[in-house]
Amino acid sequence: MLIGLVGIPSCGKSTFFKAATLANVEISARPFTTIKATEGEAYVKVECAEKFFNVKCDPRFGFCVSGKRFTPIRLMDIAGLIEKSHEGKGLGNMFLNDIREADALIHVVDISGSIDEKGNLTKSLTHDPIKYIKIIENELNMWYYQILKKGWEKFARTVNQEKQNIVKALSKQLSGLKVTEEHVENSIKKLNLSSDPLLWDDNNLRELSSILRKLSKPMIIAANKIDIQGSEKNFEKIKREFKDYIVVPCSADSELALREASKAKLINYILGDNEFEIINNERISENQLKALNYIKENVLDKYDTTGIQEVLNKVVFDLLKYVAVFPGGLNNLKDSFGRTLPDCYLLPESSTALDFAFKLHTDFGKNFIKAIDVKTKKIIGKEHVLKNLDVIEIVTKK
Repeated sequence: MLIGLVGIPSCGKSTFFKAATLANVEISARPFTTIKATEGEAYVKVECAEKFFNVKCDPRFGFCVSGKRFTPIRLMDIAGLIEKSHEGKGLGNMFLNDIREADALIHVVDISGSIDEKGNLTKSLTHDPIKYIKIIENELNMWYYQILKKGWEKFARTVNQEKQNIVKALSKQLSGLKVTEEHVENSIKKLNLSSDPLLWDDNNLRELSSILRKLSKPMIIAANKIDIQGSEKNFEKIKREFKDYIVVPCSADSELALREASKAKLINYILGDNEFEIINNERISENQLKALNYIKENVLDKYDTTGIQEVLNKVVFDLLKYVAVFPGGLNNLKDSFGRTLPDCYLLPESSTALDFAFKLHTDFGKNFIKAIDVKTKKIIGKEHVLKNLDVIEIVTKK
């Protein structure tokens, strides 16, 4: 799974990325700090199955702290967008190529209103973040439109003459953008388009591009810099204006400070928690203590978290609607290396026991006999739809 970070220059994307991954990336208030896309490992946070079975897990990937399992996902920091990026302005072409493989997008927005449309730093509350959200939306939609429009007449004639299925043909044409047959079918139905693409006009293509973009690259808004005075007003404005979006208040600077303090063993902090514990008073400077108190008072006490972990979780579980599933045995929760509950898989909504078997190994899917819900100890069939936090044993032919 790949999640892309988008936004105008200097909105805080790189800080968000570093806070989520602790990757060594350059952070600066100047425009286009990020030139090449940077990929790192972030995590979603779920209740670990170890608590249910009263055991201690041993993850192969990610980690577990105090019963919270952190399962890895891929996060990409992409070059900033400016108006007309789809025409190649700024670093637009580079950005658009990078984002093709993303499953979903996090739009990082500076809700303090302290940057202009080109990413130059200004005074707080002097610019309207709503304008920038609309710019990003339009750039993404126009990018899809350009891809769809390129060679359209030849494509439409071929589909018409060869009597091809438009859903299959168009999804194949746009597969590089992760557009599926379901996306195309739903979009065509919504617009009530003819099955003959030769009858579609330019306005149809623009509308279709917009819907396909929303379906294949769903987006959440990370309302960044919520700790800056006055930002709450912009946050409320954004929620009212963009009711179809999940909007999460966050402070990437605060999360990064907490993670780095934790890494330096100055505090105990679990990603996404609403508190931290100072464990080394002697090594904390006056300025560091002041910064930690600021985070507590202006972020954690007000918003319960820094918002970074919440954004990641909401993208995966609310936007993409994935579920976390653990493989395990009814009589043995260990793998062949003796690791307890070593794996946690993220699966698309409506995944079945058979889908899970194939995810574990092709042979498991081919030789599937039955599955067992280890928590309830009930036998389930191959068509059984798995739930979030299920622990499943796959039984196969010998």
